[in-house]
Amino acid sequence: MIGKGEQERMEPMTRQRERYFELYEDDFGLSALAGKLAAATAPGVVRALELAAEVAEVAEGEGAVELGVDVRCLLDAGLPDETLRAAWLAATHERFDPADFGMDLHGWLNRLADLYPARVRRRRQVYWLERPHPEFPEEELREAVVAEIRVAALPAGLPDALEDIAGKADAELGLRLLLRILKAWTVPVAKDQYDRLMEITSDVNYPGPLVYDGLDIQWLPLDPTRREGSGDFGISALSERFRGDWWQPTAREGAEWEAAADDTAETPGTAAARLLEDATRLLDSPLTSDTITTLWLAASGRGLNIDLLGIDGRDWLRLIADVSREHLRNIAPSYTPVVGPVRTELAPPVLEVIREASPVPVDPDRQRAPAGHPGPGRGRRPGGDRRPRRPRPRLPSLPPPPQGAVRTGHRPPVRRLPGTGRALRLRRGPCAVGRRSPRPRDLTRRTSAE
Repeated sequence: MIGKGEQERMEPMTRQRERYFELYEDDFGLSALAGKLAAATAPGVVRALELAAEVAEVAEGEGAVELGVDVRCLLDAGLPDETLRAAWLAATHERFDPADFGMDLHGWLNRLADLYPARVRRRRQVYWLERPHPEFPEEELREAVVAEIRVAALPAGLPDALEDIAGKADAELGLRLLLRILKAWTVPVAKDQYDRLMEITSDVNYPGPLVYDGLDIQWLPLDPTRREGSGDFGISALSERFRGDWWQPTAREGAEWEAAADDTAETPGTAAARLLEDATRLLDSPLTSDTITTLWLAASGRGLNIDLLGIDGRDWLRLIADVSREHLRNIAPSYTPVVGPVRTELAPPVLEVIREASPVPVDPDRQRAPAGHPGPGRGRRPGGDRRPRRPRPRLPSLPPPPQGAVRTGHRPPVRRLPGTGRALRLRRGPCAVGRRSPRPRDLTRRTSAE
């Protein structure tokens, strides 16, 4: 008679879809273990198990859930050992072969399954409104992943193994193993395929670095006039970085962050090129320093008070330009900055909008004064006492929303499967794509034209 625990172990494992970007910053599960083994030097079984423990400890132990589910999905699929071994050796860059230690792939996976049994994550309690995100149907995901496997430049025999894993075991694991193999063997990935991979991973709630970190993307030549990303850019985006009270960067820090904040859909260096173009265009204009200062203070909401800091408006633009050039020298040394002609056709509609915007009347007794100055109509009352203020109620603190919960990225409404004319409609997901966080980058990556 089969016990209850043994019966649960024999039932096929069904993956519970998660908002992975809230738990992980990069790869996870069995594909993350393969990546660690690929970077190790002659790892043995003991070292492999140590690396598995590191993967399981990610996100305060939540990594063990995905690792256990990945292993159970492969074991329950009934795939031959040759199929699993082909995919595993490719993902680990042939650094760890269980056969060298007297095990086949099923034996190695069973050993991991004993340490990290598959389990369902308990739903956590949240304190903010989450945007509804429809489930990506398994059949649709499997079809999209198999299509990307077939167009990837992989060695003979390997696509069949990955297709079996994606089709018979788990489409998500097949996708992550494909990405891991592309990175391990530095397989060139065309820009259009990269866009499709970002689209798929966004629909399954993956963090963006899981795709683009370490991937050999064949970027298009750097062109700041090409619009492939989303959101603001240039001087106006830089001014937004200084709004709010949660973080107050220095002038150079803010400029460096904006210069490095490339959108995931665009060639590295695009943000710096646009920032440099905006700064250069303003420096070449007849605008006075006072006018530039006024525009900056209005756009940034006085988040960076260059007037109170004694920074001349044109000197601020020169600092922005210098920071942008320095970043471009590191990330795209062959790029030659060019300031395009002024688009005069846009002037009439823009000027019309400006004229239609009626100024907000300001009560002189309520003007905001600089810090440390009472300002007109404010300060002490005639009797010498300050005007009493009603105390504000103390609100309970709530945990902040997850990083990237409102980020969006480049999302074409329809993707066509490679090699077919069939359109595959995709659902809008959260933040796998969008503006990259300016984290340290591999400066050896270049565009295909370089």
